[in-house]
Amino acid sequence: MPLAASSSSYPLLDAFLTMLWFFLWILWIWLLVMIIFDIFRSDDLSGWAKAGWLVFIVLLPFLGVFVYLIARGGSMQQRRVRDAQAQDRAFRAYVRDAAGSSSGNGHADDLAKLADLHDRGVISDTEFEQGKAKILA
Repeated sequence: MPLAASSSSYPLLDAFLTMLWFFLWILWIWLLVMIIFDIFRSDDLSGWAKAGWLVFIVLLPFLGVFVYLIARGGSMQQRRVRDAQAQDRAFRAYVRDAAGSSSGNGHADDLAKLADLHDRGVISDTEFEQGKAKILA
């Protein structure tokens, strides 16, 4: 079979349309997943309301998604930003705890620990003065 005959069996326009439908399908799946995540992320919905939205979206997907976007779409971004900020605060707190000192009070914390050791008699006056000079340097 010649090359020209095989290439005409699936025209270029059909390939573009197939790709378009495929990407639209992927976009639709992504939209459904994002809305389902938003339903479960939402603090202002009760359990019954979450179940109702989920049933509505599963049974009537096109209508359910469009109604959800009209009714609650404006606050979806606010919930995503709030959750991202909470995760960022938690991560920063974890890093501060793991590092052993907060970013602005590193020297003050070290001096307080050194003074506590000196007050308990663990280190001598000269060791305290050497440690303080090292921290402040």
